[in-house]
Amino acid sequence: MALNKSMHPRNRYKDTPPDFVYLASKYPEFQKHVQTTLTGRVMLNFKDPEAVRALTCTLLKEDFGLTIEIPLERLIATVPLRLNYIHWVEDLTGGQGNPRRGIDIGTGASCIYPLLGATMNGWFFLATEVDDICFNYAKKNVEQNHLAELIKVVKVPQKTLLMDALKEESIVYDFCMCNPPFFANQLEAKGVNSRNSRRPPPSSINTGGVTEIMAEGGELEFVKRIIHDGLQLKKRLRWYSCMLGKKCSLAPLKDELQKQGVPKVTHTEFCQSRTMRWALAWRFYDDVPVPSPPCKRHKLEKVRKALTFTVLKPSVVELQTQVPSIGCTNTSPTESVSAWLEKILTDLKVLHKRVPCGEAELNLFLTAVENTWIHVRQKRREQGRHLRELPRAQPPSTCASVPMDSPTEPKETVQCFLFKCLVTVKEEENDVVVEMHWVEGQNKDLMNQLCTCLKNSLFRQVAKPT
Repeated sequence: MALNKSMHPRNRYKDTPPDFVYLASKYPEFQKHVQTTLTGRVMLNFKDPEAVRALTCTLLKEDFGLTIEIPLERLIATVPLRLNYIHWVEDLTGGQGNPRRGIDIGTGASCIYPLLGATMNGWFFLATEVDDICFNYAKKNVEQNHLAELIKVVKVPQKTLLMDALKEESIVYDFCMCNPPFFANQLEAKGVNSRNSRRPPPSSINTGGVTEIMAEGGELEFVKRIIHDGLQLKKRLRWYSCMLGKKCSLAPLKDELQKQGVPKVTHTEFCQSRTMRWALAWRFYDDVPVPSPPCKRHKLEKVRKALTFTVLKPSVVELQTQVPSIGCTNTSPTESVSAWLEKILTDLKVLHKRVPCGEAELNLFLTAVENTWIHVRQKRREQGRHLRELPRAQPPSTCASVPMDSPTEPKETVQCFLFKCLVTVKEEENDVVVEMHWVEGQNKDLMNQLCTCLKNSLFRQVAKPT
């Protein structure tokens, strides 16, 4: 199971992913779904609902002492992702290890949020459910884990959210949580018109009953109904929250909360492998600070993180022996690598110039006005396959007015460009490290492509027979 480092810091699976080998040796039902590749790697087929169910049940048993049953025709909750949500509610309420009262809207067959919250923190839950099968399984799962004193599972009518469930109660709840149905119709559920064509397909199977995965208007309208219920209940709940499957739902829901005059709003992200979820929370109380939205500092660091590759000492030595052939007399490690990079950039017609820096490194400022490196890669592929084709017409430059006769000296008048970046070449021990720092431009993927092209060109030069 590949887990994302951006999982909640208290998530037990963040730094210690499940050991499939150990779990298979201990749980025969899980062992049936474990596969060993020819290289000895132990894997699980996340497209197989029985395998996903076996993993969920095994993790709950091994790590939380919970025994549950889940029908294959209903949603199979993944444990690490649900733990992220539980830990975030702890952050919101200060409820880690403290008794709290919560509502789980649409608890599902697994009843996983109440079971985890009750087991980990001793929380009291009102768990609502509209589906008969989910309701029966949820009640059974609560009872067989002897948690009926902490978890009350109630069957509610279709389209019931908070108002109908609480109309006969006067209890003030600390929070509500909800996984709303993500999709508005069958086409969305199958990924038609709802998934960016550039995104890879889901890595796991999508199980779930109709009421679990689809609702009129999808998750956007579902959560708006929770917001409107909250406008009537207000301080009957200290925190309202929901988990979203689509990032595009976040902004309109925050706009709706602002429109309705809700004073306190925050959000966060949940990560597990390639799965991303977004959570939104709001409140009408002013007595506690609201957690800041997540990872602003992390996102800035991510933006500033350089692309790097290392030229190892043997390759550096080879480049030093060849650098006089391109007219460079200084054969120091950084100078040799920089000289070859400048030659490659000149051949690619990427504008570049040296800029002042410290003694231990060299800096090149790059301005790319046309994607020339993609043509080099296409040409190489064609040559490698011995294809005979007519010459392809070069796409028109996006900035035809830019002079290309002197690529080493980008002019200040350049107004149209793909991107600009700073390349740093420096020694680290006996190797040379090349870093590419994004400055500005249209698309960072283009800088990634150029970085790959520079690296491959350098290594091909090393591999050339002398």
